Amino acid sequence: MTRRDFHQLLSIGAMGYIANLMEPKIRMIKPKMLKTGDQIALIAPGSSVPPEKIEQAVVTCRSLGLEPVVSQYAMASNGYLAGTDEQRLEDLHSMFLHPDIKGIWCLRGGYGCTRLLPHINFELIRQNPKVFIGYSDITALHLAIGIHCNLVTFHGPVASSNATDYTIERFKEVIMKPGPLAIQSTEEASALQYVIRDGSAEGSLTGGNLSLLTAMVGTPWLPGFAHKIVCIEDIGEKPYRIDRMLVQLFQATDLDKAAGIILGQFKDCEAKPEEKSFSLEETLRHQFKDISAPVFYGFSFGHIDEQCTLPLGQQAKFNTQDKILHLLESPTNL
Repeated sequence: MTRRDFHQLLSIGAMGYIANLMEPKIRMIKPKMLKTGDQIALIAPGSSVPPEKIEQAVVTCRSLGLEPVVSQYAMASNGYLAGTDEQRLEDLHSMFLHPDIKGIWCLRGGYGCTRLLPHINFELIRQNPKVFIGYSDITALHLAIGIHCNLVTFHGPVASSNATDYTIERFKEVIMKPGPLAIQSTEEASALQYVIRDGSAEGSLTGGNLSLLTAMVGTPWLPGFAHKIVCIEDIGEKPYRIDRMLVQLFQATDLDKAAGIILGQFKDCEAKPEEKSFSLEETLRHQFKDISAPVFYGFSFGHIDEQCTLPLGQQAKFNTQDKILHLLESPTNL
């Protein structure tokens, strides 16, 4: 390489560095904090919901001081879906557009949210930001809304979940109270927890259900993981299937560049004793052994009764020693 070539490369590198410094940081839109008396919509964007589960959701909303509004097609049924794609999409759009509705709480996950993604009016959602809550299949909506609307959404219990005291208190802390806070797992969860890679991490929260993250690979709806704290959970998947999905994520995404990995509680994901299999812990330790970021298993989120609410898109920090997730600012506006 000649001296001239060297200086040209140095100049290009410097310009790229300066451009990165000048590139505007993405500013996330925060929804307004929910308050006592606010109307909250109950929608079913995925699978159908039994009537008794809708009744349970109504009771939960009122126990929180919120006024539930059951959407038009929440009780519809279309095979394994809650109504047609058009009906479920209409409920999603109309509840974001409705001026009196202050929050949207998904009744359940199941399956069906990914079918809606190409047809969502993201500009409508961006112009009408509201608290949006759910988990499992709702992961698809969280990630798509996050990447196309820059809106903070909330990975938390679905409205028909069994609402324990821990679940309700974490919900209220994150969605109904102002200011930064620290989220800690239940005491019972500590017996299940282990550190895969020690350390601390800081970044915006992202992630959700592992099966959905894998299903969204190669689509415009999956965000990058680099420099973020990625939260992952699943249910009812054998260790070899967990292994396969993580292999795909590592090979097809930038998961290896994450700032940190927080694994929830993978419910019913152990192999049967008579099966020739690695354990769940062995599988996870193997998949994350070469990642440089801290990795922790057993935080209180996932398909469990006692789960916290995680504001996706919110800046946070976490270390594997105190096992507390610190939100660096309020995830909602007053």
